[in-house]
Amino acid sequence: MDFTGFFIPIVIAVLLLSLVTVRQGTVAVTTIFGKYQRTLHPGLNFRVPLIEAIFKRISIQNRAVELTFQAVTIDQANVHFTSLLLFAVMDNREETIKKVAFKFVSDRDFMASLSRTVEGSIRAYVATKRQAEILGLRREITEAVKTNVDHMLEDWGFHLLDLQINDITFDEEVMRSMSKVVASNNLKAAAENEGQALLITKTKSAEAEGNAIKIAAEAEREAARMRGQAVALFREEVARGMSQAAKEMREAHLDTSVILFSMWTEAVKNFTEHGKGNVIFLDGSVDGMQKTLKDLMALNQLQVFGSGKQA
Repeated sequence: MDFTGFFIPIVIAVLLLSLVTVRQGTVAVTTIFGKYQRTLHPGLNFRVPLIEAIFKRISIQNRAVELTFQAVTIDQANVHFTSLLLFAVMDNREETIKKVAFKFVSDRDFMASLSRTVEGSIRAYVATKRQAEILGLRREITEAVKTNVDHMLEDWGFHLLDLQINDITFDEEVMRSMSKVVASNNLKAAAENEGQALLITKTKSAEAEGNAIKIAAEAEREAARMRGQAVALFREEVARGMSQAAKEMREAHLDTSVILFSMWTEAVKNFTEHGKGNVIFLDGSVDGMQKTLKDLMALNQLQVFGSGKQA
C-alpha cells in the first residue's frame, strides 16, 4: 500500500497551518492551551500547528476616539462636552503587549472603560467650578484630565498622545441667558466708551475754547498796550508841536489862538472822516467855539507852565 499520496496532503496542510502572516502595524499574541506563549511581529512567522493558537491581533498604530458626554457644575448647570482622544500602545515589549492583550476581555470593554475614565475625570473637575468659569478653563480641564487618564492608560499598556476638548456647550436656556448677559455687557461697555468719548470731546472743546479766550485776551491786551503807546506818542508829538508853534508865534508877536482854532477845525475834520457813522455832538456856535478855544488855551497855558517849570 502506497502511503506517499496520503502523507503529502497532510504535510502540506501542516505546513500551511504553521505559517502565520502578521500585517505591518500589528502584532499577534499566541497561546498554547490558553497560556500566553509569545508575540509574533509583522511579517511571516511560524507557529506550532494545531497547538499554538492566535489569541489576539493588536494594532500598535495610533487610535482616535471621539467622546461625547455631560457634566454638571457646582451651580447646577449642565455642560456638554465633545472631546477627541488620541492614544496608542506604549511600546512593543512583551510585558506591554501582554497587558494590552489580557487586561480586558474585548476591545469593547476597553473602550467603555476608557470613555468612563475620561468622562469621570472631566465631571470631577467641572463639579468644582461655576458655569461662568468653564469656558475660560478649557486648557486647565484638558491638563487635569490628561494627567489622570495617562496614568490609567499606562496600567493598561497604552499611553495618551493627545486630548482635545473641541466643543463646550450648555443647555439652550442657559445659552440664551449667557447671550443676554454678553449683550448687556457689550451695551454697557459701549455706553461707557461713548460717555468717555463725549467727556474727552467736551474736555478738549472746553480746553480749546479756554485757550482761544486766553489767546484773544492776550492779543487784546497787547493791542490795548500798543494803542496806549500810540496814543501817548501821539499826544507827546502834538504837545511838542504845539509848544514849538506857540513859541515861534510869540517870537513873531502873533496871537497863539490861531493854533487852537486850527486844532479845532482839524478835530472836526477828523471826526467827520473817521467817525464811521457814529454820532458826536459838538457845539458849532460861536459861543461854543469860543468856550472850546478858551479851554484849549487854558490847557496850552498849563502845558507851557509845566514845561517852563521843568526847565
